[in-house]
Parts: sequence; structure tokens; C-alpha cells
Amino acid sequence: MKIAIVGAGASGMAAAIAAASSGTNEVLLLERQARVGRKLLATGNGRCNLTNWQAGPEHYHGSFPDFVRPALEAFPVASVLDFFKALGLYTVTEDGGRVYPYSDQANSVVDVLRFALARKNITLRTGTEIVGVKKTPHGFQLKDQSGECFEADRLIIACGGAAGTKLGGGLSGYQLLRSLGHHCTKLYPSLVQLRTDPALVRGLKGVRANAALKLTVRDAILAVGRGEVQFTDYGVSGPAIFDLSRAATTAEDTVLHLDLLPDYREEDLLSALCIRMSRFPGLEAGDLLTGILHNRLGRMVVSACGVSQGMPLTELRWPQLTQIAALCHELSLPITGNMGMEGAQVTAGGIVTMEFDPDTLQSRIVPGLYAAGEVLDVDGDCGGFNLQWAWASGLLAGSQKG
Repeated sequence: MKIAIVGAGASGMAAAIAAASSGTNEVLLLERQARVGRKLLATGNGRCNLTNWQAGPEHYHGSFPDFVRPALEAFPVASVLDFFKALGLYTVTEDGGRVYPYSDQANSVVDVLRFALARKNITLRTGTEIVGVKKTPHGFQLKDQSGECFEADRLIIACGGAAGTKLGGGLSGYQLLRSLGHHCTKLYPSLVQLRTDPALVRGLKGVRANAALKLTVRDAILAVGRGEVQFTDYGVSGPAIFDLSRAATTAEDTVLHLDLLPDYREEDLLSALCIRMSRFPGLEAGDLLTGILHNRLGRMVVSACGVSQGMPLTELRWPQLTQIAALCHELSLPITGNMGMEGAQVTAGGIVTMEFDPDTLQSRIVPGLYAAGEVLDVDGDCGGFNLQWAWASGLLAGSQKG
């Protein structure tokens, strides 16, 4: 059987290797970029958080989140890691169940996949952009940007999503599937940095804080979370922000509330600040939160309360002190937007999943057509969940018989 796979990212490469494991299949893997796995190289800040032991439907989103269950059950984390072990990849598990290559380098993941693709019944064509596809009586005909045509008995669309445009994200997968009769939900960025009012964060670029987070819109709670927040010159980033960003991008008038000291009660903080004032009366207000928060973050909190950095602590009054303590537990940042598809790690939305059989990922509309990975209306939380879906869905689509 001739199987064509469009897209040589995570799900496409997994599908190709699975399909080729049956020696009777001839696999044609088509990639529009000059090399495979380019987006994969950038994941996890170049470390590649390739899966997470906690992967389950509760970590996924979309119109029908439970759609992921059959793929995750057919190819759970243990099976995916066995797949990579067979390719020669060593891995290590870190906090939160996150799994990384033991080398700490994303290129190790891409390299073992490249090696696995170098087999007689896989033909890899890079620099080949598929611009059209049609169903034929015997299968499918694909046409690339130069007008060259390819024939296949079965077709797997694994083009990825629109996120990460500089790394190859685009709309081609959605367009190809729509041309075959499928439908697409609204697309928007997820796992993306958020823009805020720059007044408070401008001087905090690079500062990190562990905080409890809450997103609200007109006092209604959209989402809550906890973890690392990184301040930027345009707003906020970091794992905890990525996990909340999906909710922030679907609502207007959103406000991010940060509790910078979630493990300490406000009254205990006030007591500690009073002790500091009595013991070190010669200190300036800018040093009030030293040892409690990052120095720049502490000074920002003091300034945001209208207190001069140079004010002697002896001149600080109780109302000002209580305001500073309160702001440590309730720093509110109006959300003005996000960094868009260019900055996003994953696309929310995609091809309607109910138009596919979740047990096989075959189209319910076009026999012999499959889809895998981010092109479908599935997006996961931060922490390796999106790559687990890519591997599992690619392996599931590629391993189908008949």
C-alpha cells in the first residue's frame, strides 16, 4: 500500500515510522521546509519536553476533549517512551512528570527520528509544499508547488497548526482538509505570552516569581493556576502564564491577578515588615521587601503603592505598609492582548474532531484519509502534553491496517 504523509513534524514522523514498520507499505513523507522537525527543535527552550507521565484527557482542550482518549490509551506515555528507546533515545523524568532527552538537547530527539526515517520503504521529500489534493477512484492525488503530482492509496495530514509561524506554522493542513470536505473551528493562539499594561512590568524584564494566579473578566473567574511567572518588557510569560493563556485569549477585559507570596498570610507579612522597620530604621523604603521578593520586584511593589524608594522606613506609615503587604498578595495586571500565533507554542481550535473516528483517526467523510497532531481541534496544557498527543496520534494513524 502507498501511504502519503503531509508534514514531517512530530506527528508526521511518528506516523511515517509506524506505517513503514509494515514491510508491505511504501511511505512518502512530504515536508515543505528544508528539513524535518524544525519546530520540534525549539520546544522546551531547545530541551524538548517530549511527553508527560500525567498525560490524560483532563489535560487537553477542544470542542470534544475526550476525543484524545483512544489515542492516549493505544499509545500511552510508556509506549511512546518504548518507541523512542527502540530508536536509541535515552530520557529522564523531571518534576511534574515532564520527560526530556537525557542529553538535554532537542536535536537528540530529531536525530533519532531522522535515522529511523532512513529506511528503504520511506521516501522523504523536503522542500515540497503540497498545495492541492483530491480524492480519486483509487486513492488520492497530491500536487506540490511546482506542479508535480503524487499518487497514494492512503493519506495522512499531519501539517501541524498555525502557531509558531517563524518555525513553519501555517494554514496548509486546514486548507487541504477543508478542500476534502472537512470543517475547521476558530483558530487562536494558546500557550502564549500575554501582553499587559506596561506601566508596572517595564522595569521587570527577566525577573521570575513563583505565584498563584487568577484570571478574571468583570470579576468572574476564568481560570486559576500556580507556578513560575516571568516578567517581560511587554507583559508576562512562563509556564504558569502559558497554562492560563488559553482562557485569556478567548475573553475581553481580562485581568491577571498575581499572589506573589501564596505560602504566606498577609498578617504574617505585615508582622515581618514591622520587625524589619524596628530593627533597621536606617533602611530606605526600596529595601523593605529585600529577602522576600526579587529586589526589582520588591521595589516595583513599593513604587506602585506611591511610596518613594528613598523614603526612610521611619517615615513609612501604617496605611502605606498595609497597602504594600496587600499588593504582594494581589498584584493586578490588565491583559491587553497576547503575542499572537508567532509567539504561541500551540494552536487552539482546528479541524472538527467529530468528523474523524477517534479509534483510528480516519475521516468519517473521506475513506482512506487520516489526520494527526495539531491540525485537529486538540490542544494540551504546558508540560509535554501537546507532544504526547502528536506522538500518540501519529502512531495511531500510521499503524492502521488495510
